[in-house]
Parts: sequence; structure tokens; C-alpha cells
Amino acid sequence: MLPRWSRAVRSLNSITQRNDIHAISRQSYAMATAAAASVEPAPRPTKQLVVSLDKMFWSKPASLALAPDSPLRVDEPKYEGIKRFILKLMLFYSKQSKSIRGANVIYKRVVSQVDKPAIYDVFNLEKTFRMTFSLLVLHMWFCLRRLKEEGKEGVELGQNLYEIYNHDVELRVSKAGVNLLLSKWMKELEKIFYGNIVAFDAALLPEAKQDELQNVIWRNIFSDDGSSKPDDAALRAVQAMTRYVRREVSCLSLTDKEAMFSGNFMFTPLENTSFGPVRR
Repeated sequence: MLPRWSRAVRSLNSITQRNDIHAISRQSYAMATAAAASVEPAPRPTKQLVVSLDKMFWSKPASLALAPDSPLRVDEPKYEGIKRFILKLMLFYSKQSKSIRGANVIYKRVVSQVDKPAIYDVFNLEKTFRMTFSLLVLHMWFCLRRLKEEGKEGVELGQNLYEIYNHDVELRVSKAGVNLLLSKWMKELEKIFYGNIVAFDAALLPEAKQDELQNVIWRNIFSDDGSSKPDDAALRAVQAMTRYVRREVSCLSLTDKEAMFSGNFMFTPLENTSFGPVRR
């Protein structure tokens, strides 16, 4: 059976062709985040960068795979003897079980990048429910796009990854204070998810306009008022994120299948950027 996220991507192609995918996203954001906003803590003040955004994310793409001796690796446990025999009987080593474990590690990499303060500081973003959700969707798209390159096996792993993501989003929505009509809000967020990944994919097509990806990032991540293009105040941050997105896509394409399927990769680290007083 074709995985749910793949089915939805195909069904949304008609929406993309009508150029109204962004309208769905804006309306859904307004509905799905309104209740959460009333109970969500006030966003923390964002730090300003000393390092110029104009100088970031220009380096040559490289594989994101972790080194074999990296302490951040999560390798399959190597049991021997009776323990291995029992686990084998319990299907611990089955293809499905290994896929689920790999999906869990991949999602931990996504959450690690999205939940840390660095990504908000680098791009001058407020850490709100809406913003965190937007970044989750972006980084899920990175992974699903790469996994799809591996054919059926990658699509199946992507389905497991999506189920883990969906469960996490439901917990986040509940934690934000939305307990009534939870299924309604989840459906709205699901529309946003599918709409955004279709828009991101379309923006990387050879026939896409040169600034299409930048405009998609602005509409789906930065914009609060539904404007179609970034304003002057946000332009540098949007341009920097556009370079970040293109670079991560290229880096993941260079990351080998084993690293992707086991989750033994890390997104480009953002923690080493220096912060300080605003430099204009």
C-alpha cells in the first residue's frame, strides 16, 4: 500500500498547479495556532548575529554522515548467544523493526536541529509554536526527499518517520494547550505539512523561477501577514535560509544510504555562531 504521505503529495499536485497552496497554509496556520497562542509562553527575545548573514552557507556541500568513531553515532546493538536468539524470535532484527529504529534516530536528528536555540538565533526567528512547527516540516522534507531517492525501501522508512513525527506534533499541540477538538487541529496541521512539502519540491524543479524557493521559504516560514515576497527587514535572513536549504539538500544527497537509514548523520551545526550586540 502506498504510504500516506506519498499519496497526499500526489493528491496535492493539483492544488500546486492552481497556485493556491500558500492560501491553504496561511488559513490553516491561523486556525490551528490560534488556540495554542493564547496559552503559549511569550517568545523569548531573539539574539542578533555578530557574524554577517551574507557570509553564511556558501561553503561547498559535503556528506552529513557521522564518522565511524563519532560519539554521536547510534549503532545497532550487537547481542550474542541466547539474547540474540531470543531477540530474533521476537523479530527485533526484522526489516520492519530496523526501519522503525532508524526512523526514530532520524527524527531525533530533526528535533535536535529544530529545538535548539541556535536555529532561531541564526535566522532571527521567534520561538513560537508556529515557527517550531514550520521548521519541523522543513527538516522533515529534507529527510523524506532524500529517503525517496532510495526507492521503495526509502519510502517505507519515510512512512515510519512520518508516523513518529505525527505523534510528536500531537504531543506538542496538546502541550501548547489545545486539548479540545485536537483531531481538527491535527487535520489542519496535516494540510500544512503536505502543502509545504509540495511547495518546497516545486521550488527546486528545473523550471522553477530563480527566486521561487526564497519566496516559498518566506511565505511558509517567515511571513505572518501572508505577503508573497520578503520585506526589506527580513530579506537577509530569508536569503541566508534559502542558501541553508539548498546546501542541506545537496549535503543529504551526498550522504550515503547506510547513514541515512540508520540516522547516523547530523544537519549542519549552527551552534558555533557568535552572538552579540546588533551590527548594522
